[in-house]
Amino acid sequence: MFKNLLIATDGSEPADRALASALDLARSHGARVLVLTATDPVSTGIGSGGFGTIDAGPIVARLEQSYAAEAERLLAAARQRAEAAGVAIETLHLPRRRPADTIVDIAAERGCDLIVMGSHGRRGLGRLLLGSQAAEVLARSPIPVLIVK
Repeated sequence: MFKNLLIATDGSEPADRALASALDLARSHGARVLVLTATDPVSTGIGSGGFGTIDAGPIVARLEQSYAAEAERLLAAARQRAEAAGVAIETLHLPRRRPADTIVDIAAERGCDLIVMGSHGRRGLGRLLLGSQAAEVLARSPIPVLIVK
């Protein structure tokens, strides 16, 4: 049924549960998986004012290095789990990209037939204030989305 799964991860507990579920699904269907993590562009909020201009370049570079190191750690762990489960895997980190946009775009580009991702399950004002990548992907994706809580 499903042959090409995109699994989105951010390293959270719900994303970890989604990865486990997706690997079980992939194993049972003989599917390949692409595990994707995207990191938002760094926004410093630093501008110039009465105190002069601050060069935020080194700060942004260190933050991006930290994001890349964390992404590699997450993806290496996903590779280990997939290999242990006997599932063919590809991993991808895309920096400076909004996660929901990236998930939908890459799923389409790679011909994925299912997106799997976790959700914290927030509702009401908490969801509005914190945002929900899962809700945005679910609303925008032209392919099926499996949300794991």
